[in-house]
Amino acid sequence: MNKKSVLWSVMSLLILASLVLAACAPAATEAPAEEPAATEAAATEAAATEAAAEESSLPEGDGKVEIFGGYGEAQAAAFQQALTEWGEANGIEVTFTSLASFDTDIKVKIEAGQEPDIAMWPQPGGLKALAADNLVPLDEVIDVSIPQSTLVPGWDTLAVVDGKLYGLPVSANQKSLVFYNPSAFEANGYSVPTNDAELVALEAKIIADGAGSPWCAGIESGGATGWPFTDWMEQYVLSLNGPEVYAQWISGEVDFASPEITAAADLVSARLLAEGQVNGGGVAMATTSFGDNAALFANGAAEGQCFMLRQGSFIVSFMPEDIQAEVKAGDYSHLDVFPIPTPEGGQAGVIGGGDLAAVFQGHVDQDVAKVAAFIFSPEVLKYQVATGDLSPHKTFDSSLYPNEMQRKIGEALANAAVFGFDASDQMPAEVNAEFWAAGTDFVAGRATWAEAAERIDSKYP
Repeated sequence: MNKKSVLWSVMSLLILASLVLAACAPAATEAPAEEPAATEAAATEAAATEAAAEESSLPEGDGKVEIFGGYGEAQAAAFQQALTEWGEANGIEVTFTSLASFDTDIKVKIEAGQEPDIAMWPQPGGLKALAADNLVPLDEVIDVSIPQSTLVPGWDTLAVVDGKLYGLPVSANQKSLVFYNPSAFEANGYSVPTNDAELVALEAKIIADGAGSPWCAGIESGGATGWPFTDWMEQYVLSLNGPEVYAQWISGEVDFASPEITAAADLVSARLLAEGQVNGGGVAMATTSFGDNAALFANGAAEGQCFMLRQGSFIVSFMPEDIQAEVKAGDYSHLDVFPIPTPEGGQAGVIGGGDLAAVFQGHVDQDVAKVAAFIFSPEVLKYQVATGDLSPHKTFDSSLYPNEMQRKIGEALANAAVFGFDASDQMPAEVNAEFWAAGTDFVAGRATWAEAAERIDSKYP
């Protein structure tokens, strides 16, 4: 980055540091009743002084900060809107550029010496692969305890390499959701389950009533057939075993054939592959597209009606156009959503994805530090949530979500006991590919779980 000399007074540093801290900091500890204003002022002044002292040790910036990422057009525009608004208030020109094929393009930029100040990866693996040679540990840039204190557990350690934190999330999405047709539920006298026991009872009642199948499920996706099955597995590995086993599973320390992972496979099997759970059973699942949701809006068992669809928040864009129009207008009479219930004895785990940002070596200065603190705060997504993105922060103002459905989805993420980034996306490519293939054979009845697990485990180095 070309540096231009910019003079900053001590007062300017204090004011700007206060703005960053106000945007990023969690609520202050409650002050004594007799002196709340004085205590709060003292705490703010102390924090501002400390931040200013830390910031002043960094080189001065040139008033410009450049960020690269992989956002789509609508996301990029909303992100830039927030950056521009904040930048104008803080005297920094912040520019975001979206790369068409981010993981490939960013490497080309690095090799050409054209890397930005900050970049945002859609998967933690790409960030971590470049960390040691190209990125700066974030504690050398900002006070990482501030954003970490407001993140949903699990988001704060996704980009740790050799004990050092290199990246934190900016935006998120989630897949721990069950979509359903409220009109069909009402017509049959069904209620939304609030726990796993109620879900099991609902599944049994749907089958006993002859109303249709409890679940809509398809895992066909062309060359990526099988990935929806991996999402089901990830959900239950995380919920049944917690984040530590989840991470060990990704790294290969816990085998697919282990009791922990087999327990998740057994639960998926009971939920989807048992008689009557899915129309056509596993054979039909293996050949039905993940985006085929027409049966959710069918009329009775004769038409192959199903009542629930576990999918990611993006699935709304695959719904019939009239359903999408209803949702956009705030009409949820034919489509609504609830969090997938946690298995008995498990914890409320949410799986999903998102974009993680990091700072490049040689680009750390006072301006970059301020911008990094802002993009790691809940406030940066206040416009972007209108595009469908979610905040990874527990403290995000849910009233900013554009509609009731997205508010529910965002609050389900905010209230999660732990978050798990899509596990298969973090596994070696050969393992991920076999997870899809062997998982499809398991669903279709062409392999037992033991056989599928052996195939997948063999792909680890």
